[in-house]
Amino acid sequence: MSEATQPAQLRTRGLLREFSGFVAVNGVDLDVEAGTVHALVGPNGAGKTTLFNLLTGFLKPTGGRIELDGEDVTGLRPERIAQRGVARSFQITSLFEELTLVEHVELALQGRDGLGYRFWRSDKALRRYRAETDDLLEQVGLIEHANKQAGSLAYGQKRALELALALALSPRLLLLDEPTAGMGVEDVARTVELIRRVRADRTVVLVEHNMKVVGDLTDRVTVLQFGKVLAEGPYEEVRNDPRVITAYLGENVA
Repeated sequence: MSEATQPAQLRTRGLLREFSGFVAVNGVDLDVEAGTVHALVGPNGAGKTTLFNLLTGFLKPTGGRIELDGEDVTGLRPERIAQRGVARSFQITSLFEELTLVEHVELALQGRDGLGYRFWRSDKALRRYRAETDDLLEQVGLIEHANKQAGSLAYGQKRALELALALALSPRLLLLDEPTAGMGVEDVARTVELIRRVRADRTVVLVEHNMKVVGDLTDRVTVLQFGKVLAEGPYEEVRNDPRVITAYLGENVA
């Protein structure tokens, strides 16, 4: 099969979402190829988060179609989307402050295996996940903090833990909502390296405002404006598009 006819792992056609007459996502056609890192960027109010929520089932579209590996998943609930190998992180951290990192990951693995989030399960029942838990914490650089409470972590470490929880689902498609938001320079650099490591054998879609991060990580960029696709292509091509410069990036983007 030629590259031109290769099906996208994630595809939308004419995707539409209205809120009381306001069109937040307006006829978006999106193709995300397997094994790539694909960024969604645009000015505030462009429709990025709404599109993200549509892709992961947290919102139902007003119109249009969403396909995952060629299967119509339009309007499926988030848990049904997750069962098809999709995991996401959120812009705002949401952790159990008093649980340890090990407990967080063990519970995520337990949920993946269909056992439910049963906080009362015995240590013996959860112990079978310890090797995989340690491996996930090692992947995200948190193994040294395994037995600390999540509330004691620095902000960048909390984002790394959330990534470990997403990876616990063994996703083929990983969606990251502003993974470097609110981070200092050092945390941003660590997060970029972390995403580089975990992208192996999976597809990543990210919403990101930091254009240096976009340039460092992505294979393809979709720029949204007023709920529509303004431009799409490799980062260097998109960043030099006069429409994008005018709408979002500005003249001084590095």
